[in-house]
Amino acid sequence: MKPILIIIAGGSASGKTTVVNKIHKVLGDSDLVVIKHDDYYLDQSDIPLEKRHQTNYDHPSSLENDLLISDLKKLLNQEAIEKPIYDFVTQNRKKETEHIEPKPVIILEGILSLEDERIRELADIKVFVNCDDDLRFIRRLQRDVEERGRSVDWVINQYLTTVRPMHHLFVRPTIRYADIIIPNDYKHNVATDMLIRSIKTLIRENKEKN
Repeated sequence: MKPILIIIAGGSASGKTTVVNKIHKVLGDSDLVVIKHDDYYLDQSDIPLEKRHQTNYDHPSSLENDLLISDLKKLLNQEAIEKPIYDFVTQNRKKETEHIEPKPVIILEGILSLEDERIRELADIKVFVNCDDDLRFIRRLQRDVEERGRSVDWVINQYLTTVRPMHHLFVRPTIRYADIIIPNDYKHNVATDMLIRSIKTLIRENKEKN
């Protein structure tokens, strides 16, 4: 049975992971694997940490989409992959990889996961999680300080110089490719429940075909 590929995109700290976690809770580990687009940031082992701080991680060129597409095609062809792992503290890939087995449902999550047409063409369902800019900034500030060891000044500077302009240039425009738009300023339960029902329908139809 060919796996179902779902893309979940949206701005930084828009609530993509919250939506993914709810789907994961319903489907469970046996039926779902989540691939984070962030893990496919380019390897920067040859660049000093100070220089890595200057990398524009919100630009499509920061991602190794060729490798991602190759891995997605393998998973869709029922083949296992060795997925890279990105470390946000060192701002580089880890030396180790993660072994991923194909499962009935594959979710690709990332701010720019709808930007590349080659990736979109592989997807069965394309989702955009939409959220107010101010709320996204507050969430990002809390996350980056608490989880990624960033200073408040560093987060603010990065947001103003790259995150915000890149969002409006590359991320926000991909909303037009979405089959489902999930509003996440306050609550997203109804939209997420509808998405889960759609996924269950696709799983059932796949099983009936096979």
